[in-house]
Order: sequence, then C-alpha cells, then structure tokens
Amino acid sequence: MRKALVLLGYVFIALSMYMFEDSLLQWVRQGGTDYLFLTAILATFFALFPIIPYPLIGGVLGAAYGPIIGSLVTWIGSALASIIMFSFVRYGYQDWGQKWLYRYDKLSKVTILFERNAFMTIFLTRLIPVMPSIIVNIYSALSRVTFVNYTIASSLGKVPSMILFAVVGNSIVSNPRDLLYISLFYGVFLLIVYALFRLFSHFSSIPKEKLPD
Repeated sequence: MRKALVLLGYVFIALSMYMFEDSLLQWVRQGGTDYLFLTAILATFFALFPIIPYPLIGGVLGAAYGPIIGSLVTWIGSALASIIMFSFVRYGYQDWGQKWLYRYDKLSKVTILFERNAFMTIFLTRLIPVMPSIIVNIYSALSRVTFVNYTIASSLGKVPSMILFAVVGNSIVSNPRDLLYISLFYGVFLLIVYALFRLFSHFSSIPKEKLPD
C-alpha cells in the first residue's frame, strides 16, 4: 500500500505538470522578484519531473532574473527536487531496493564501497552536469547513505552546474560572445573534476589493509 501510494502520488503530479506545461513555463519566463518564491517552487517541480530538460529551465531563469538570482533559484529547484526524490524512494522502496543491491556479489561490493565513500562520490558526480541526476538520487536512496550526508553532498555538488545553466541563459540574451569564454572555463573545470574523480576512485578502491598508516 505504501509503495502504491508513493507511486500514484508521483504519477499524479507528473501528469499535472504535463497538462499545464506551457502555462507553467510562461510563468517562469515572466520573471519578477514579487513571485520569486513561487518560481522556486515551479523550478523544483520542473526538476523533479523533467518534462522539459532542466538546463533549459535554468537558462530561462538566468535570462529572466539575471545570473545571480537566476543561479540561486535554479539551484534551489534542483537541490529540493533531488531531496524530494531521495525521500520518495527511501520511504517507499528502500526495503525492496536493498534486497536487489545486495543480491549479487559484484553489485554488493560496489554498493558497500559507495556507502563507505558516499559523501565524496555524490559530491563529485554532481559536479558533472551530464551525469543523470535520477540515477544518483535513486541509487543513493536505496543504499544506506544517510539523509544528511546525501543532502549536503548533493546540494553542494549541484552549485557549479546550476550557475552554468543560469549564466549561459543570461549570456544568450545579454552578451552571446561570452559563451565562448564560459565554455572554455567550464571545460577546464570538468577536466579537473574528472581527474579528481579518477584519483579518488583509485584510492577508494585500494583495500584498507594496503593503505599506508
């Protein structure tokens, strides 16, 4: 019953977002700080139900509110959506998920390693905007990662990419020539993140008895 209620609630909200997609997107485009709180709520729903790719929503928010406020609203929406998704899966399906995660030996070892280094793994994967957010959300929720660790790591890791979406959206309408510099800067940033992730993966995969004291 609990699983069915969680699933039905999710489907109901998703259908509502689909039916009123154009009206809601128009609301986001209008901007205006008088409705900033409601816009943040809408951004959360757009991130939770990606009928429209969220980078596009972030770009619209950046164009409507500017790079600073647009980045903040984009980040709030994405961070809250991830927390809500984590809570849905953790509350409704963790018992089923853990049976699956620990059923197979290799997957069990990967999950245990993930749980041991959960904060840094979640944080680093969030820094890569092409990493599917829903996979990180669901896998983290099904594992034994604590809610606090997930929330902090996920929210902090989302900051750079959410700033990128809003800044790109603002640059398109204000100064398109800046897009080249933004692309180069973020490309270097991603290379650094990738190098750090490989380094972290290497050390985290070493058995503890082989690590130096």
